[in-house]
Amino acid sequence: MGKKELVVATITVRSPSSANLACKICHGPSVLYGVLDFNHPCEEQKHLRVPLVGIPIYYRRCETCGFLFTDAFDDWSLDDFKTHIYNGDYQIFDPHYCDERPNANAGMVMRIWGPQKTAMRVLDYGGGNGVLCTALRAYGFKEAVTYDPMVQAYAGQPNGRFDLVTCFETLEHLPDPMDGIGKIVKCVADPGAVLYSTLIQPDDIHNYGVAWWYVGPRNGHISIFTKQALEVAWAKHGFKTVVLNPALHLAYRNLPPGWNLTMP
Repeated sequence: MGKKELVVATITVRSPSSANLACKICHGPSVLYGVLDFNHPCEEQKHLRVPLVGIPIYYRRCETCGFLFTDAFDDWSLDDFKTHIYNGDYQIFDPHYCDERPNANAGMVMRIWGPQKTAMRVLDYGGGNGVLCTALRAYGFKEAVTYDPMVQAYAGQPNGRFDLVTCFETLEHLPDPMDGIGKIVKCVADPGAVLYSTLIQPDDIHNYGVAWWYVGPRNGHISIFTKQALEVAWAKHGFKTVVLNPALHLAYRNLPPGWNLTMP
């Protein structure tokens, strides 16, 4: 089956192929795994009773590393994502995006790296509205810079490399995760690290399939990782990654000894 386009209303997505496709992470065979309506949100927002729009988004799962993804948006430009997902309604589907989450994450960074803050350059990659970096600067970090290609005010490429790159709830939004991780890696000093969050699939994912609450095309959750998929993805860029908890991870080549972090 060829790569035709499915057009519904003003939204155009790539139609699914019945053939196994190569995994975006490890290139293993990835079979069709499930389908959701484009307007399907993450489960925590299902109380919104969002109407179906009749645009099927097919997800695949790699038989080797377990990576769960869709190629429906692989032909989209940044403007397409801004128009159809990260638009004025986005906060409805992710109400913690604007204030609660970035402030909580800034507090966590302060608790871990507070003793080193006056010497640290921090980049918040995919940082949205800049709230996290505003908080870090108020805490006294040497430098805290926001980068987010989806937000005009912060779309300028960051200069130099940073001791710490934070990347909260971003990897699951990447249509090309290997390219995205590669861009993050280029921003990291050596020694240095990436503190990032993305929820890894549960061991019983097959009991839920794409109905698992973290999968939601309307939220932009289109790349859902396993621990193995994360390890493979970061290793291709020369980085180790460790799971701090199912949603929080640290990736690095070499850690600054002064940070006194002990990794498993």
